[in-house]
Amino acid sequence: MSHGAAAAAAGSEHDEELSERAYDGALMRRFLAYARPYRGWLAGGMAVSAALIALELAAPLVLKSALDGPVASGDSGGLARHAALFGLVILLQGLFRYGETWITSVVGQRVVLDVRLAVFEQLQRLSLAFYDRNPVGRLVTRVTSDVEALKELLTSGLIAAITDAALLLGISGILFAIDARLALVTLSMVPPLFVIAEYFRRAARVAYRDSRRALSRLNSYLQENISGMRVVQSLLREARNADSFRGLSEDYLDAALRTVRAFSVFFPTVELLGSTVTGLLLWYGGLRILEGSVSLGTFLAFWFYAQKFIQPVRDLSEKYNLLQSAMAAAERIFKLLDTAPEVVPSAAARAAGELRGEIEFRDVWFAYRGEDWVLKGVSFRVAAGESVALVGATGAGKSTLVNLLFRFYDVQRGAILVDGVDVREYDLASYRRNLGLVLQDVFLFSGDVASNLRLGKPGVSDADLVRAAEQVHAHEVIARLPGGYAAEVKERGASFSVGERQLLSFARAVVFDPRVLVLDEATSSIDAHTESLVQDALRRLLARRTSLIIAHRLSTVRDAHRILVFHHGVLVESGTHGELLRTDGIYARLYRLQFGLEGA
Repeated sequence: MSHGAAAAAAGSEHDEELSERAYDGALMRRFLAYARPYRGWLAGGMAVSAALIALELAAPLVLKSALDGPVASGDSGGLARHAALFGLVILLQGLFRYGETWITSVVGQRVVLDVRLAVFEQLQRLSLAFYDRNPVGRLVTRVTSDVEALKELLTSGLIAAITDAALLLGISGILFAIDARLALVTLSMVPPLFVIAEYFRRAARVAYRDSRRALSRLNSYLQENISGMRVVQSLLREARNADSFRGLSEDYLDAALRTVRAFSVFFPTVELLGSTVTGLLLWYGGLRILEGSVSLGTFLAFWFYAQKFIQPVRDLSEKYNLLQSAMAAAERIFKLLDTAPEVVPSAAARAAGELRGEIEFRDVWFAYRGEDWVLKGVSFRVAAGESVALVGATGAGKSTLVNLLFRFYDVQRGAILVDGVDVREYDLASYRRNLGLVLQDVFLFSGDVASNLRLGKPGVSDADLVRAAEQVHAHEVIARLPGGYAAEVKERGASFSVGERQLLSFARAVVFDPRVLVLDEATSSIDAHTESLVQDALRRLLARRTSLIIAHRLSTVRDAHRILVFHHGVLVESGTHGELLRTDGIYARLYRLQFGLEGA
């Protein structure tokens, strides 16, 4: 393994630990609860499987009856009837096998849909703190490959394993019922077969676990590398990252090859064992035929049953690995589903209704980790309709204030009140309908421009979209697009410049018309000409609502009713632009530095 890959693997905090248990009854019962609405389908599948088992067991008996009856007595008519019966059995086998596959597939697909929807809904309920701790690649894996592993358990595992076990018991019973001594010869493969299967199970389990862990590391590194491709190329890290990726890929290859080695040893060994038993059956059965104690039909029936006996044993060994995969996936999925949101409404949450927009931070303390306080005793009040700017150096806590106002996180000490009510007492959905947020890094969804402005809000007409876009001078940008408001938006808005995305986000804010509007560095990437247009639109927009404006460019906050200056999580200054310049404190120093007035 290369040094780069080793570092990447060693430094990863996101490796997935698989369960040590191959089977967990509680997990299985919980998973099967998702199949309960389809128990009628499952009952039908079990009935079809039972019929299929009966047909599998009947075919050699029809052959035995034909050889020992019509063939031995020269009855051509009877032989024709037996041949027709044998053909009917084979035809029915095909039909019932189709039915079994269809039913299990339908149930598996429906269950996987329910589980996937439950996981997605849970992801939307979880607080932002959860996403701070979990990488995107891992969460995507939960909704895709982990859910698929559960589907495979239903479609190819449970019913098939029950069918295989029943078939083995049925074959054993019939063999002993026909001829006990030939049955003992035929089933002499069972003890060594299960010893080999147990060895394979252990070897495959270790190899499988290593393969899953290596794949998890590989996927995490790949997702991170693709997301940061701009940085990779700008810093010329292609060769180094390729070396790291090669090392992680080689780790995955080694683990995959160990899995292949286990399979490549097991199946030929099973075939060899089956061939050995077939040879013993040929020798011993031949002797019994010669001495007249066993008929040719009985011998051939045993021959066919011996061939049928090997396949279920092979299948059951494979089903074990499927079971292990599903248990590991179920453990990860249900751990996610059991994760409680860190931001939860109170038991008696009240509907927010239409708020006036009066905001008060009352001795607010907050830390993302432990007592590493980002905000320290912050207190201030914003009147309804007031425009307040938040300024300070990077890391001063400005964006954290916004996160707390929106209840992406909850305060550890103190309280945030809106219209005199602690925000933790509001129903979260109705409360957030009153808030609007425009970020520096604007997120656009795949679809068209109109859907990105509307975002599912009911009652917004096309004319409303045009008026909103015109108000913030985004209409000119949209009108130039092929298709206008119906123009396609590529993933994350890649077809738009940063400035154009910000204009669209302003139009979106106008469409939603929030009582409280927060601008987090919203004009930082707009050129001077566009900024003058947007500032004009913002004056009209902000005049009717409470607004918090976070900005490093102090030229954008001069017109705010009040400016709050933060330093290391503490509110250190408050006043208008002119008042703060006369105070000659932190704000004045920032202003002079930004406009090159030091020493002036």
